[in-house]
Amino acid sequence: MYKTDLQGSANDRPARPAVVQTEPADLVEAFEARVADDQFIEPKDWMPEAYRRTLVRQISQHAHSEIVGMLPEGNWITRAPSLRRKAILLAKVQDEGGHGLYLYAAAETLGTSREEMIEALHAGKAKYSTIFNYPTVTWADIGAIGWLVDGAAIMNQVPLQRTSYGPYARAMVRVCKEESFHQRQGYELTMAMAQGTAEQKRMAQDALNRWWWPSLMMFGPPDDNSPNTAQSMRWRIKRDTNDELRQKFVDVTVPQAEAIGLTVPDPDLKWNADKGGYDFGAIDWEEFYAVVRGEGPVAQERMAARISAWEDGAWVREAATVHAQKRIARSEAA
Repeated sequence: MYKTDLQGSANDRPARPAVVQTEPADLVEAFEARVADDQFIEPKDWMPEAYRRTLVRQISQHAHSEIVGMLPEGNWITRAPSLRRKAILLAKVQDEGGHGLYLYAAAETLGTSREEMIEALHAGKAKYSTIFNYPTVTWADIGAIGWLVDGAAIMNQVPLQRTSYGPYARAMVRVCKEESFHQRQGYELTMAMAQGTAEQKRMAQDALNRWWWPSLMMFGPPDDNSPNTAQSMRWRIKRDTNDELRQKFVDVTVPQAEAIGLTVPDPDLKWNADKGGYDFGAIDWEEFYAVVRGEGPVAQERMAARISAWEDGAWVREAATVHAQKRIARSEAA
């Protein structure tokens, strides 16, 4: 569902020591040429260690976001207002779990393990999208998440189908197809509420008010304060900058809100004919960095839920490992 909002400001982290280039120049040159030629880099291909680390960080954060992203919606499954809505939400939450598995598998091709990635998440060394540290207060929030959050995710993820690392790009093909379904169901739910009773429309507007700005934050800090963007663009890991993607999202989403009679909660929003897009208000980056630090409204609750699920599921992983070992032993003995 989500990925890139956690790069952070250069001012928020201690300075890193200068990296001494020790990798063979001919291999580096060949790698850079392949990337510049838009060729996929595959797991067994040589790659710079910094490229590998960047991918592990990004893909693992993406995977964590998919898994943690099941929590805000999962607690509404039993409270869905109809069987149809329940079935749709069940399918969506199941999709998010599948996306996490695809992405963990893609990251594992880079030499890390799922256990290492999960341990980093639980220890606070790895992050997930800040959007999931906000609560789902009403049923209308389920629509807002599908429409806005998944809509922002699609803006981020469609270009990743052309990212330079092959396993990541191929995983994103299916993910993007399913995210498109999620965005449509969220917009359809929000539209139904906006066209319902006065109270239902009020709930839809309230959800839009609360999720609009966190959705804009999903694209990450401004380009001039995003230290990883330039390198990721050069390596073709990213295809668009944070600000470019944020602008595309605003330009697409504002007319959608107007079409169903809702108002985007930004008094500074206005159409700019010269640039062919909307001007919009300043984002509260202090809030963004606070949530990145783990100070979101339900950040502790989300992490506690993930740790509990991992620990409670230990016996299943152990049983599956023993079963696999027995199958291998029987096969070798045959």
